[in-house]
This record gives sequence, structure tokens and C-alpha cells, in this order.
Amino acid sequence: MSPKDLPLRLTLDSAALVANWRWLAGQGGAPAGAAVKADGYGLGAREVVRHLAGAGCRDFFVATWAEADQLALPQSVSLSVLHGARAEDMDAALASSARPVLNSAAMVARWKQVAAGRPCDVMVDTGMNRLGLTVEEACSGLLDGLNIDLLLSHLACADEPGHPLTERQRAQFVEVAGAVPARRYSLANSAGACLGPAYGFDLTRPGLALYGGVPHPAAQGHIRPVAAIEAQVLQVRDVLPGQSVGYGATFVAQQPTRIAILNLGYADGYLRAFAGRGSARLGEAGCPLVGRVSMDLIAVDMGSAEVGEGDWLAIDYRLDEASRLTGLSQYELLTGLGSRYQRLWTE
Repeated sequence: MSPKDLPLRLTLDSAALVANWRWLAGQGGAPAGAAVKADGYGLGAREVVRHLAGAGCRDFFVATWAEADQLALPQSVSLSVLHGARAEDMDAALASSARPVLNSAAMVARWKQVAAGRPCDVMVDTGMNRLGLTVEEACSGLLDGLNIDLLLSHLACADEPGHPLTERQRAQFVEVAGAVPARRYSLANSAGACLGPAYGFDLTRPGLALYGGVPHPAAQGHIRPVAAIEAQVLQVRDVLPGQSVGYGATFVAQQPTRIAILNLGYADGYLRAFAGRGSARLGEAGCPLVGRVSMDLIAVDMGSAEVGEGDWLAIDYRLDEASRLTGLSQYELLTGLGSRYQRLWTE
């Protein structure tokens, strides 16, 4: 089956993607790169790179070497692999133009042994306790002899305004940057870029906000949605008073109700948390979800709206609003979208 025949559409707005990247660069007071891990947060890394590189983005970030292998990059851009270089990764790393982000003393030793003169990046942990060298390791001389392109750290709480850890991390990063020579320094993710030039250093590394997520109150009204879901109507049913819809009979009609069954479910990333909260739209008409979300299907109350088999409904899926309604993170809502969508980029 051709992708254009699939009964789910994900329309992706390239102008919104580029506009979000430009706004984030303006906030951080430094050039903005782009995190394109998890296949461009589920939207398609190749197309994301194509659009952002065309707009002037020069630094991209993936999680693994397998992700790096999937990208066809222009020669004018750079790529960093955030999970570094395990022993199993060394052949791929040495064959690639991408740079590993060295995260541990063992990775540093491994890189020095076989590729000391080649550019690399280094992650320093300033308080997240996830990946990265400790501040003490980074300042101990361990990194002497490395050709470090980008020294980076990662903010843990930048999306929580006023959290004291954020400023402590910035201060620790300033200390490390003063002790470790590198071509460039980078601390801010999407939320960090919203904190202003004090957090921008030489490069910001937005991810979620590029794709329409609102990572910080300062971004509200500036970040544009990128992904829009549409689902096709498979069947229209007239449900009588007293009849139920879906698993568990959680919805029982109180009056004659016209129900549209849509080709969308939790296997497509539209999760069960939307039951009783989600909605679709036919033109200006809002159509609330009724009953549970199934693996492949949802039901919506069409009210008086005229709809037929084969029609398409827009799904209300603005990331910040959907997160508020369901309690799911914007990251989950975005990266969980599956492979059963037509992905249609607007140029």
C-alpha cells in the first residue's frame, strides 16, 4: 500500500519548524543547534535536518550511532552522538564524520588510545546525575590531549521557573569551562534557551520546542505547532439511548447519538489517557471522544455535524494543551507517534 493511502495523516509544518528554531536562537543569544534523536522526536529526522540545515542550522544531535547512520547530512553541518562511544561503537565512530560525546573516564581513555587527534565532544555532569564526567574528573587533567570541539552539560530543571538547581548548574559549568579548553561550550536545552543569554554560551541545543512543545512559560505564544493529526472515518453509527460504546461500556448514550469510528488508537501514540478528555474536529465543529481508546480505534460524538465514511477529522493534539489534559509529558505525546501515519511535510 502506498503511504498516501494510509488512513492516518501527520501533517508537518516546515515553516513552523524553522520559525521555532529561529525564535529559540534569538532567546539564547547564541546559535541554535537541533536535537534530532528518536527520529526527529518522531517526525522524521531526515526531513527535519533537511529543513533546518536549509535555514542555516549547523549542529545536530542524535542519541546513537545507529541514528547517525540513518542521516544523510550536508558537508556543511556537524553531528554529535550523545551516548558517546562504547567499545562496541568504536568501528562505527572511526568510520563516521560524526563526533562522539564522551561521557565517562573509560570513554575518554578509549578515544585517546585510537583517535586522540580527532575532534570529539565531552559531557560534564553539573547536577543531573545522568551521563557525563564529574566536575572533578573534567578538571583533573583527564581531558588533556583531547581535541574537544564542544564541551557540554545538560540542565535538569530549566522547565521549572526559579528552581535553584538551574543556577547552580550554570555556575558549575562556568567553572568547568574556565578549566577545560574547548572550541565551544553548550549548556542550554529548549527550556534553557528560554532563560536568556546567560545560559546560551556558544550554542544551544533545543529539541522539544523545535517540534511545537512549550518547554517554559516564556515560550508560550511564540512556539508554533508543527505536527497536526488527522484520522479517517471508518464507520458512522447511530447509537440509541441506553446503548454503550467501546470496551468496558464506559460511555452509555443518554439520547440518540451519532458516533464516528476513527482509525486511531494507542498503537499510534494516541494513548488511553485521552479517554474522556480528547476531541476531534470537523471544520469548526468540536467532537468529543466517547468511551475508551482502543489499540487502533476511537469513537467521537459527532453531534449535529454531517460526516460520512471516508471523511477526515482533525485531532486536537496541541502538545502543551494535550499534556495538561492527560498528565502525559509533551515528550511522550510527540515521540510516541507511530509508523502508521502518512507524514506530509508542507514546504
